[in-house]
Amino acid sequence: MIRLHVPTPLSADAAVLPTLDQSRYLTQVMRLKLGDSLLAFNGRDGEWRCIIAEILKKGVVLRAEELVRPQAMGPDVQLLIAVVKKSALEFAVEKATELGARRVGLVVTHRTQVQHVRMDRLDAIAIEAAEQTGRLDVPMIDEPVKLADLLDGWEAGRRLMFCDETGGAPAAAALAEAGGGPWTIMIGPEGGFSPEERERLRALPFTTAVSLGPRILRADTAAIAALTLWQAAVGDWDR
Repeated sequence: MIRLHVPTPLSADAAVLPTLDQSRYLTQVMRLKLGDSLLAFNGRDGEWRCIIAEILKKGVVLRAEELVRPQAMGPDVQLLIAVVKKSALEFAVEKATELGARRVGLVVTHRTQVQHVRMDRLDAIAIEAAEQTGRLDVPMIDEPVKLADLLDGWEAGRRLMFCDETGGAPAAAALAEAGGGPWTIMIGPEGGFSPEERERLRALPFTTAVSLGPRILRADTAAIAALTLWQAAVGDWDR
């Protein structure tokens, strides 16, 4: 069944207003008609079965009929990835959403090649991936921030999985030993972290430095590998 992420509240008999693009998708692409059903979620009120109640010139109106799944959140894992090329960054955001990341932050490091990032495009990719994968929330995509500033304002109690291309403990064993709780996964830029950045990251008391294997991975590949290892070791895959 079609799933849509909507910005409006969801409750019994509530009128739900999709965006104009979503309305066109429902009526012109999927050819839905009055009374047809679909699923809607907003990240707060669970997933609802809705019907098409009205078809107007400038969009459709849905009516929420039945709560299908109550709101639930996955494990508290965030991805921090250095700003890389557009295609790699978009791919990483899509796969991070599919793999359950609650938030994706963009990082500017010493070796980051600064470029314009279309945040609206990344948000749209995350929404589409959430719709397709059945999750009930959409990860927040944060604007690029300097690595030093991120570390200065680090959240108390949150562990850091530092994926160090120069080597570290085998990831699965190190994560299992460190245990669950809030985690952030750090992926560096093309060319890796500078020696100064690596030294600071490794010295932090909340850091677990890990290796992702004997080969140097592209940033988007490393993000997928790291999230997969994290989910298998301390995430929600056993559920």
